[in-house]
Amino acid sequence: MARSMPSRSWFRVGVAVLVVLTAAAVLGAPAASAAKKAAKHPPIKHVFVINLENKSFDETWGPSSPAPYLSQTLEGQGVFLDRYYAIAHVSLGNYIAQISGQGPSKATQADCIASYSEFRSTGRGADGQELGDGCVYPKHVKTLADQLTAKKLTWKGYMEDMSKPCLHPEIGQRDPYLTATESGAYVTRHNPFVYFHSIIDSPSCAENDVPLAQLEQDLSSIKTTANFNLISPNVCNDGHDATCPGGAPGGLAAANTWLQTWVPKITSSPAFEKDGLLVVTFDEAEIAGDNGDSSACCNEQQPPNVEQAGLSGPGGGRVGAVLISRFIEPGSTSATPYNHYALLCSIENLFGLKKLGYAGASGLACFGSDVYTNPSGKQAGASGKKT
Repeated sequence: MARSMPSRSWFRVGVAVLVVLTAAAVLGAPAASAAKKAAKHPPIKHVFVINLENKSFDETWGPSSPAPYLSQTLEGQGVFLDRYYAIAHVSLGNYIAQISGQGPSKATQADCIASYSEFRSTGRGADGQELGDGCVYPKHVKTLADQLTAKKLTWKGYMEDMSKPCLHPEIGQRDPYLTATESGAYVTRHNPFVYFHSIIDSPSCAENDVPLAQLEQDLSSIKTTANFNLISPNVCNDGHDATCPGGAPGGLAAANTWLQTWVPKITSSPAFEKDGLLVVTFDEAEIAGDNGDSSACCNEQQPPNVEQAGLSGPGGGRVGAVLISRFIEPGSTSATPYNHYALLCSIENLFGLKKLGYAGASGLACFGSDVYTNPSGKQAGASGKKT
């Protein structure tokens, strides 16, 4: 028997239904997209970044780590970024990358030890890279701090043992703040804000780039807590120096003790509890010996001002990172590759800012739902154990 064709009336009904469903899908697309974006970028308004120093991934995060508070307790309270990388050796290039997206120059790759010199620009390259060489970038090179200020948001740099706000060498002079002494262990190269004229030529430097001791008072209320906070322990407490002035032990053991003191002050503060994010990572991996690591990730681009980003490879090595927030499920892990440029990109996403430098490079992933694993912000309770 021949198969009958559907009537025209049914055909018209089918077309109408199809049109309605298509329209609903089209109209719903922005809402779905917005929902996806909201899940990736929760309403975090207070970010705290702590940088430690120069350790191999296995030493830091392995079962015999001298820093169990970091590698077990804190890891159990947030998400562990198993494939987080530094972008260069030595220190300064990494700190500058975190707040500006600028790749290393020959001078910053050498920590600007010989001279705190002007950056002499020869033009602008791809991905917003300032071409030339030197230490202190010209005023037109912007940072995350400049972006936040322009949007009427706030920032602070907290530097342990810095004797006065915005402390840096005189332009053209050799850096006198290089090593730990009995009077203090502040080093300029771990304070990226003072390498930009847009900051040091402004009153905001003395107002916002301050000694660490001020942090506890600022944490007392949401109003006095900055939207973005970069925290640098001194070179004993960040793990850089194996031995502290006076003979006290340094390394990861000292960093572990420092974190036990300061992290609870941050995580119990009103601003953090409301909408905070804490990032604990390392500026770079260990350089020398069997544990030396200059690996990279994330389609990291070759900086135009140096032959290579690291001393013996493209990047600064695998360092790992822990992120803690009410918008992150405790004890979670992400294997997505990230680096310091990705951190900047992710912070800019949270505050609705344009991407600076390599933070906007092709192939770079910013934190998404693999990191923000508790988008509702409802606390599930930290396990306090490594998973």
